[in-house]
Amino acid sequence: MGAKIEGGMNIAMKVPSHQYEATIAFYRDVVGLEGIPEKLPAVGFKLGPNQLWIDEAPTMSQAEVWLELFTPDFAGTLKQLGDAGVVRCDPIEPLGETFRGGWIMNPANIVHMVREPDAW
Repeated sequence: MGAKIEGGMNIAMKVPSHQYEATIAFYRDVVGLEGIPEKLPAVGFKLGPNQLWIDEAPTMSQAEVWLELFTPDFAGTLKQLGDAGVVRCDPIEPLGETFRGGWIMNPANIVHMVREPDAW
């Protein structure tokens, strides 16, 4: 049996600067999602049981969606993922030396943060 991995509640949308304000307005004014008190630099919205965080990404040319996965044992999960050939991509956004988690990509190049629930 492998390490336990389950879906997290955070979804990050990395949006280029030229689309950032319109994207926030879409979720706030058109869709009408309830905002989450500002937690700079991201703007947050309640998305059912999840939280959608919209980050301005000036160096990107198109938007990306990043997902979160939880595991009670990041080190063990990291080994299992590595054994399965999963690509690590930690340099994309530094999390700090003591953070118990990291970044991976699925085969379709969707970024996932894999972390222990109390990693912050």
